Amino acid sequence: MTDTHGAEPFIRHHRRYDDWFERHRATYLSELLAVRALLPWKGRGLEIGVGTGRFASPLGVEFGIDPAAEMLDYARARGMRVARAVAEALPFADALFDYALIVTTICFIDDSRAALQEVARVLRPGGELVIGFIDRESALGRDYLASQAKSVFYREAKFFSAAEVEILLKEVGFGGLVWAQTLYTPLLQIKDIAPVSEGTGHGAFVVVRARSPGQP
Repeated sequence: MTDTHGAEPFIRHHRRYDDWFERHRATYLSELLAVRALLPWKGRGLEIGVGTGRFASPLGVEFGIDPAAEMLDYARARGMRVARAVAEALPFADALFDYALIVTTICFIDDSRAALQEVARVLRPGGELVIGFIDRESALGRDYLASQAKSVFYREAKFFSAAEVEILLKEVGFGGLVWAQTLYTPLLQIKDIAPVSEGTGHGAFVVVRARSPGQP
């Protein structure tokens, strides 16, 4: 396993992390529904950076990896099959999965390009990758950047814009990109589940689905 220093806040504050989803339930459910809108609903799935299983478990994703063993305990309790690993070195055979999921994790990965190459390796030809992330260029993304130095979890994060994620995906060979977005107001103002709309540029939480290199 490569260096897992980026996981240290999640190892130390795993309970605080998992509690966030209850404290900000409308935000969480808005993100969950946006991911659900683009996630394939059949085949064998893997979430990379599964955390406590808050996305993968309700979405029926069977497998998950994370560098923080403490986080995996939650995901395992939520019915998932999990392994301790990092995104740049997935412990799986080639072409094993039909789809993969990365939610609010790409900003914590040390080498995003290497991680996407690993995803392409473990996906069957024509399999699909879904990435959910906070758009750095959104109002909420700018708020995160402004308070980054004070954040327990985001202090070392590298936030991406939608355009940068698109470039990364295309450089690795992913294609057929489809976009969705949600969360249109500051975090503290979100009281109800936000709608999901197509495209980017308005919502803070952006989801993209891409087809892996090669053909089925």
